[in-house]
Amino acid sequence: MNKEKKNSLEGLLGKVANALGFEIHSLILQTARKPIVIEIIIKKINGEDISLDDCALFNAPASEEIDNSNLLNCSYVLEISSQGVSDELTSERDFKTFKGFPVNVQLNQKNSKIKFLNGLLYEKSKDYLAINIKGKIKKIPFDEVLKINLCTLKD
Repeated sequence: MNKEKKNSLEGLLGKVANALGFEIHSLILQTARKPIVIEIIIKKINGEDISLDDCALFNAPASEEIDNSNLLNCSYVLEISSQGVSDELTSERDFKTFKGFPVNVQLNQKNSKIKFLNGLLYEKSKDYLAINIKGKIKKIPFDEVLKINLCTLKD
């Protein structure tokens, strides 16, 4: 399938998604498979989590639009899913949910000689991030923090 058809399909399904309160995060076509597979990852416009019911709600109208569009003249499998959980912590909700979990903190090399810190997420304030490193709380100013990811704790 050429890029133009893929873009047309994505535009068409984007309208269906918006009408249901969703948006298309990504659309992947696996054309080397028989039948071809259309993987669509949706997310809610309001930022809430996607449920299995949401995926099911989008499935029938999306399939109907594909069939009525005549963009595909072959059989296909439609897979609808959510983004899942990212390992990068970005929102206040992430920091509350994963308090006590192991994190890897990537630091800004201009302000720190250390590149990464591993520890347990202890606290996040507007000014700093606190992690527990082997029982000692280390407060890191946010201007030194580039990225915070969930990880497995290393000794």
